[in-house]
Amino acid sequence: MTSINEQPIPAARPVIGEDEIEAAVRVLRSGRVVQGPEVAAFEEGFSRLVDGRHCIAVNSGTSALQLLILALGIGPGDEVIVPSFSFAASANAVRLTGADVVFADIEPGGFGLDPAAVEAAITPRTAAIMPVHLYGHPAAMDRIVPIAERHQIAVVEDACQAHAAALNGTPVGAFGAGGTFSFYPTKNMHSLEGGMVTTADAELARTLRLLRNQGMEQRYANEIVGANMRMTDVSAAIGRVQLAKVEGWTEQRRANAAYFDAGITAPAVTTPPVAEGARHVYHQYTVRIRGDRDAAMARLTEAGVGNAVYYPTPIHRLKPYWEPDQKAGRTWELPETKKAAAEVVSLPVHPSLTRNELERIVTAVNSLGENL
Repeated sequence: MTSINEQPIPAARPVIGEDEIEAAVRVLRSGRVVQGPEVAAFEEGFSRLVDGRHCIAVNSGTSALQLLILALGIGPGDEVIVPSFSFAASANAVRLTGADVVFADIEPGGFGLDPAAVEAAITPRTAAIMPVHLYGHPAAMDRIVPIAERHQIAVVEDACQAHAAALNGTPVGAFGAGGTFSFYPTKNMHSLEGGMVTTADAELARTLRLLRNQGMEQRYANEIVGANMRMTDVSAAIGRVQLAKVEGWTEQRRANAAYFDAGITAPAVTTPPVAEGARHVYHQYTVRIRGDRDAAMARLTEAGVGNAVYYPTPIHRLKPYWEPDQKAGRTWELPETKKAAAEVVSLPVHPSLTRNELERIVTAVNSLGENL
């Protein structure tokens, strides 16, 4: 049980400090609050995280995914291969364009798309593959990109949880036709709310800028049908403050994860795998628990250790996907997805954890033992 003098350790601690507050106030006083100089500066700064790619700031990570798919010309009649083991936004962004979602399984023991499952899911209608860099670990891009190139289909990276992650020295968001990031408050860096699209294609970048701004580059000179998915300068100013700190926070997350890797010894708990050549940035530190997961989580909560399941229900089992697939006679055999959804638990790994809190987390996890 938690000591009287010990506060529960939250699963996440969003950072909103004096620097962020001062940046927001500065913008509000300037009068330039939407799609102004702060957004342009944020885009330029973020480009350094993705090998100098063009960056297009928008109002959320979901908008980033949706606009990228639209900009690639993907829509009704097309299919996009997506992992079912992800947040629903990954599939929602596809559905919102009118394209069909095809679910593929994740790798055994891991959390990213299984390249073999991806290849098996490709049909003549496949227009894109969407690897999700879940929990901050890069997907198997070294095997997925060659599959896409061989079949001449696009790769759309969902890097919403993986700011500054990399595989074999290449940052996520710099592998495919485009990548997307989220700046929701619990992410590794945030802008209160917001998203970013990254691409090496200048023409695609221009299309994305049109799509986010009602199809306009010049005011009232609409070139295409677009939407209002702009980022505010207040959000961008906060994002710029966070961007200057994200590398230090990332190293602290990685250090915290290394402490857990070395200290967690409970036989019923499997620590997160890290692929060779991968730079895991630990948006979540996600373990697998064999046995009664609910009982384990209750014991962790009683010990004052925040914990959560991301994600208890695979996307293909959610009502908006399950019911239409049932009516159409489609079924998805995703055994690794089913297994992961039944076993995963995420523990606090945020950079503000103290040494005492790290020790408390390890002690609580190890107290689970092997009989659950």
